[in-house]
Amino acid sequence: MPLLYSAATLLAALSFFPIVRADCECGYIVNGTLYTELTESDFLHMKNINESGWLPQQYTVDPEDARGPFGKDADPQQVKFNPLKSRYDWAGDGINGGDAGAQITVKGGSPGKGGAIPMGEMDTNRTDMLYGSFRAGIKLTGTPGTCGAFFWYLNDSQEIDMEFLSSQLNATSHPVNLVLQSEASVAAGFNAHNTDAFQVHQLPFDPSDGFHEYRFDWFTDKVDFYADGVFLRTMTGTGVPADAGHLAISQWSNGDPNWSGGPPTQDAVMTVNYVKGYFNSSDTKRQDDWKNRCKDINAPNATCEVPEITAPPQGNTSAKTFFFTQQQNMTVNQTVPGGNPNTEESSALSIRPSIQSITTTLFLSSMVFLMNWCS
Repeated sequence: MPLLYSAATLLAALSFFPIVRADCECGYIVNGTLYTELTESDFLHMKNINESGWLPQQYTVDPEDARGPFGKDADPQQVKFNPLKSRYDWAGDGINGGDAGAQITVKGGSPGKGGAIPMGEMDTNRTDMLYGSFRAGIKLTGTPGTCGAFFWYLNDSQEIDMEFLSSQLNATSHPVNLVLQSEASVAAGFNAHNTDAFQVHQLPFDPSDGFHEYRFDWFTDKVDFYADGVFLRTMTGTGVPADAGHLAISQWSNGDPNWSGGPPTQDAVMTVNYVKGYFNSSDTKRQDDWKNRCKDINAPNATCEVPEITAPPQGNTSAKTFFFTQQQNMTVNQTVPGGNPNTEESSALSIRPSIQSITTTLFLSSMVFLMNWCS
């Protein structure tokens, strides 16, 4: 006698089927604050910038608009990926020699009077980042005459900067310039020095001697800055951005003796070994996606604490920092650039499904097969 399975029977069976939920499906926690989105880029093992979630920038700024003796010429050729020779390593020379990671270069030598200095910049292709915790492992250049920057940007009056002037780095001085570009800095001729949203913090290490993690946590009313997990400063006031934007990393020079200096006498290379961001999205679709996947925020492992580094990210031990995107089932419905360096996974961008959805699909497929076989 044939067995007949109705849709109601299938649904009843499914109700008894154990649901396997994904870890971190409700988000990622930094210092008690929940963020629904993540972006993680492991540049030590990434070979192709076109599949990294980052876009090399191309533009030219004349000397007047660059506010210096020289203009700026952002060239995609000044951003190159130089992954490690082995996917099992976390430190050492890249396949092209020199420090492994994303190399951002300011070309050495003078471009001539009124010329533009070739530089590098890469920006995230996501522009919906609204509040979050952002960090990057960076080794600055030791060649004087450039400004290296890790920053969040919307426009010239909404910007969060961690900037390093290589001309300021020496045996006794290791400053990082912490800046909130705001309406006040625009009114001051794009000079944040003349506002309350500019601070210089001396670091206990030389940023050009090795890789260190630089981080800023952006809230509605303040921005906290860190280096190697150690708190540096807080900035508050009207300079705190209130709209969504994107991350960027650049190194440039315009010859301004009061800022970048330069141009550098030789090619100046800044290397990035990773960038990680845990944030909320201004995109209503991403907000709806979160509501659909986060069924119970109090369920076990529904949220995940973001591990903090305890040492500078250099050397095979400490440079192997934690990536949710390299774990199983911890990035449900997230846009994930890059593959796991310990496998042969593709580095293409993808939206990761949950184990729950995969398991449910397999279960239903099996039931349909049984219906057809038995009828």
